[in-house]
Amino acid sequence: MSRQSINRRDFIRQASGAAAAGLTAASYANALGANDRVRLGIIGPGGRGQELMRAFLQSPNAEFVAAADIYTRRHDEAKSIAPGIKTFSDHRRLLESKDVDAVIVATPLHCHARHFVDTLAAGKDLYCEKTMTWSIEEAESCLAAAKKASKQVVGVGQQHNSAGYFKDARQWVKDGLVGKVTSVEAWMSRNTPHGKGQWVRPIPADCNAQNVDWKAFLNGRPNRPFDAHKFINWRLYWEFSGGNITENMVHQIGWIIGALDLGVPTAAYMSGGVFSEKDGREVPDTIAVTLDYPNDLVVAWQSTFSNSRFGLGIRILGSDGTIEWLAGTTDMVSGRSASGWSYAPEKTNRPNGEAIKGSSQGENHYANFVECVRSRKEPNSSVELGYRSAIAAHMANLSYRRKERVTLETARQSARK
Repeated sequence: MSRQSINRRDFIRQASGAAAAGLTAASYANALGANDRVRLGIIGPGGRGQELMRAFLQSPNAEFVAAADIYTRRHDEAKSIAPGIKTFSDHRRLLESKDVDAVIVATPLHCHARHFVDTLAAGKDLYCEKTMTWSIEEAESCLAAAKKASKQVVGVGQQHNSAGYFKDARQWVKDGLVGKVTSVEAWMSRNTPHGKGQWVRPIPADCNAQNVDWKAFLNGRPNRPFDAHKFINWRLYWEFSGGNITENMVHQIGWIIGALDLGVPTAAYMSGGVFSEKDGREVPDTIAVTLDYPNDLVVAWQSTFSNSRFGLGIRILGSDGTIEWLAGTTDMVSGRSASGWSYAPEKTNRPNGEAIKGSSQGENHYANFVECVRSRKEPNSSVELGYRSAIAAHMANLSYRRKERVTLETARQSARK
């Protein structure tokens, strides 16, 4: 067992306990009233964080009052979106602020767990960007911390579960239109110009050791000289990222879990590799995942970064019908692009069934979280959904790195080592 693993594990356990200890009745005495605005803070207003700031500000009942980032450049960028906010280099200073009601965590994946449990320990409501954690061990600890902090609102950034194509699909399943589901197919495809790999971003001129708290970024990992490339392009490396599985598959698997009310997989297998752009990245760009679930169900997910023709899609294949959700898929014959969601009956078992085109409008995922802070209800994408999605993602990656089929028991044993 590495010293790095021990340090991270000790931190998570301590922080999970603190999340419970920090919550007293007084913490909720000042609960938001029905007409109050929600004062938001954000930890990690980088590229994705700034997108989230703009999205949350579309809610009429939200305002940003604070931001924390270890890179000084992000302070001015956050202020350009929300003028007048307070900025901090240490997220703990933001969490001490009595002006903050809820916190958005949008830091690199390997820092999520620290910011997740620190936010709960501070008595704040929490919205954590997907994937909820970097590892299975962290997912278990964060779920435990959230359960202990049961009076706090916790949401996860899996926005597909607020969309109309989720609400309709879930209703069709509940109504029995699909029958017994034994197979789900899902895929996500992208492309980039030759020599320009997915996620590779330019390094700003001011990205240096003077402007970045490199030790905070490493978050307990072995110390080494500042590396601007890894700081900006952390998604390419296992030490900080879960690659395409935690960036993209987790969204679709979360949608599938929600629509079919699934738990965690019993086993996972993943194959693939770095086949598209050999630019030094460690995480694969071509992937095939198989997830086994209880009650005779298999979910398959495929992805490539070297062909974008078929966009994103999911097919839930049932004995009585099929649910299909497509986004940007180009038909091979007609060349037309198809997006939307629909149900088609299996005439074998539903001879009088009719095809249905989805029509639900869904709701704004970010406004949903803000309103849940006000109402104290559970967000559309709950901590439990975030946990189940994270476990599926981490099992797939563990299988790939071990080059073997991994069971849930094996994955959890590995996390404890």
